[in-house]
Amino acid sequence: MGKRICHITTVHPANDTRIFIKECHSLSKAGYEVFLIAPETPMSLTDVPVNIKFIPKEYSRFLRLIRGQWHALKEALKLKASLYHFHDPELVFMGLVLKFMGKKVIYDVHEDLPRQILTKEWLPSWSRKIIASIAELVEWIGAKFFDGIITVTPLIQKRFPPHKTILVQNFPILGELALIEAKNYANRSPSFAYIGGITAIRGINEMIKALKYIEDPQITLILGGEFSPENLYEEVKSYKGWEKVQYEGFVDREKVAQILGETKAGLVLFLPAPNHISSQPNKLFEYMSAGIPVIASDFPLWRQIIEDAQCGLLVNPLCPKEIAEAMKWILEHPNEAEKMGQDGLKAVQNTYNWEREKKKLLTFYKKLLEEGA
Repeated sequence: MGKRICHITTVHPANDTRIFIKECHSLSKAGYEVFLIAPETPMSLTDVPVNIKFIPKEYSRFLRLIRGQWHALKEALKLKASLYHFHDPELVFMGLVLKFMGKKVIYDVHEDLPRQILTKEWLPSWSRKIIASIAELVEWIGAKFFDGIITVTPLIQKRFPPHKTILVQNFPILGELALIEAKNYANRSPSFAYIGGITAIRGINEMIKALKYIEDPQITLILGGEFSPENLYEEVKSYKGWEKVQYEGFVDREKVAQILGETKAGLVLFLPAPNHISSQPNKLFEYMSAGIPVIASDFPLWRQIIEDAQCGLLVNPLCPKEIAEAMKWILEHPNEAEKMGQDGLKAVQNTYNWEREKKKLLTFYKKLLEEGA
């Protein structure tokens, strides 16, 4: 058995796509003994190549920060791992404790936290810039001590010391969502899909409002994911257009593949928040990997990706009528839309795939574990 590795999260579920399916599985296949400390998650543990240590799930941010971090630290110390890899900014303190105890520590930065804080509605507006500056300072201090930093976008990478930071982008696993038995594109129903966290800032209001501009009574928007906050669900149900929504709730990876294999296009219509404009949402590349065109927010970075791949349409995410026009174009131009989907799939096969990214992850691990061995 190879060296023991411990991944830690108090925020993400144990079956998180990036942490569990991509990183932990890849490390296990490379010969490492991999442990994952995560909140209790309903999931099958049969034939799982990762040792999962569940900790109690905290439903309060404050309790998660204090009690959740304490539970995670206790479990981490029991494992006596060769390297600890944590995934949440609220675990920076725990990471520093592990480092000061002589452990090797990696911080995996999934989001541009300071920019994300600027859009947190549960924070008083006057406090957001102050808290964002404090968060950036805390991450900067932590980065001085941690052995390695992994980031998901080039812009986030620039915020951390270049000699210890690598970019491991959250691209899809080849073949995971491209079903062999997917319906022939021409025979698919006039449906569109959005899979992911369902929030106002990710454009759910505009998506549903767009449906009222489409007269086709068969048009369907398939939603897969959970509403946050929960009362948002009741709000959007009152919109004209909701009658054309098929809400699936939380969907597993198999169901995601099924939905994308039956739909005409995928929607990724994040609103122009500071942390969205420079992000690279996983769902964008997952739609491409399923061979369907995308309808996406017209941000400069997203425009570059989509225009280079010729894989979709760009719209103003704040304009439901413009979103509707793009959806109608997809339905009225099936041959061009199908080609967009195939071009997106080729781009994933050639560039935007996890197989390329995991090589960087494994090389980084080897380097860190050999240092001072």
